[in-house]
Amino acid sequence: MPLRSVTTIVRGWKVLKAAACHGGCRRCPGLRSYSQYGCPKEKEEQVLPTDEWYRAAYPRLIKLACALKNVDQVDGRITNIDDGLVITDDRLISDMQMFKWLARAFVGSPSMQDAMKKTAASASPGPPLACQREPMTLDSLTTVCNFLNVSAQQRKSVRLTVCPQVTQHHIWRATLEEVLKNVGSELHTMTVRSPAIRMAEQIVSSCVQFLADTTGPSEQETPLWMQLAPGKKAHKPVQMLKWAEVLEMFKDLSRCLGKEEKLAGALGKIEVMKEGLYEIKDVLVEREIGYKEARRQDCLVQKKLSKNLGHSSKCLFTLLLHYLFGTVRELEVDVYRFSATDHRDGGGHLIAGKMLTSDDERMVRCGLKQLDRALGVFRFVWEAAGMKGALELQGHIWFVGAKERSLMYRGNRMFVHDLRL
Repeated sequence: MPLRSVTTIVRGWKVLKAAACHGGCRRCPGLRSYSQYGCPKEKEEQVLPTDEWYRAAYPRLIKLACALKNVDQVDGRITNIDDGLVITDDRLISDMQMFKWLARAFVGSPSMQDAMKKTAASASPGPPLACQREPMTLDSLTTVCNFLNVSAQQRKSVRLTVCPQVTQHHIWRATLEEVLKNVGSELHTMTVRSPAIRMAEQIVSSCVQFLADTTGPSEQETPLWMQLAPGKKAHKPVQMLKWAEVLEMFKDLSRCLGKEEKLAGALGKIEVMKEGLYEIKDVLVEREIGYKEARRQDCLVQKKLSKNLGHSSKCLFTLLLHYLFGTVRELEVDVYRFSATDHRDGGGHLIAGKMLTSDDERMVRCGLKQLDRALGVFRFVWEAAGMKGALELQGHIWFVGAKERSLMYRGNRMFVHDLRL
């Protein structure tokens, strides 16, 4: 590539990074005014990338897309969609970040905006996607409510609706086991077997076995109401196990994961679940204690988690994800937009988008699934808050060489766009 083209890309790259607008509200010096869409007014105009910059950057975008074919960012990690393995190569991670930045830049280009309007002819009016070209991770009810402009009183209604449903004992236990399963899978992908990683694998295995042992065969083979309380043995008192045992394991696991920089994502998941474990550490985890006592302990788990996990709790949000989708993976979108309607009955229009590196069927299906889950959370919170009117949801996917089209995926309208000049 000619030296002038490289210089042009770098110069435009710096302009984009300096002018990135997060959520359409935070403004950086030199950013173009979007006051007509509710953003603060600014006198100065942003120096947007020129046509020359787009022409110079497009070959780089195509090259990155080919090098990262069937690679995507899932659950905060760069993952090979073909085999589901997490990629830890620093160069590939850097390339993915560069691809995402360039793709977001092209989404904001005038030609792409015009093409999107033609494809999504039924899209509702609102601010351009270029105003929210920063990635967003949905990690708490507060994040979702802030985005949807949910009032303080309505947030209370959301929490009162969510807590009784997601803090039930079987959901808590299933979420905990899913987190351990995902952490164990990530540990197995590490090529360097340091002492910290080997110790972490042992702790995960021990914790999984502990949970399996405390489930009890009677819970698996017969209904809980048929379970009898164990006989009293004066000569050998039975030691009842508590969730504090699991909490201690998670503390040791956190120390091991904290020694490996590439396991920051796994460490974050463990820290999230520790929040809930602290609240129920005095509750019995033992299941072979008779029906009435087991039910009482289950109610204690639900009561303590509902009372102490606040609106901004990531642990509560993780429980909600498992309740809604059976997964604990993070929800991430590359571009987004929300605008309230001017109609007296209320309502709103919400867009979420993802950039993909290829048109492989698995890639597209994975992207659609991620967008569907993100839109599903927005819809759930909107309805739980009792917001006025209907929330119109749209998902958008971009990749090089795509055939412009629209489709329905689980009740949501999805649009596919070509990343082009």
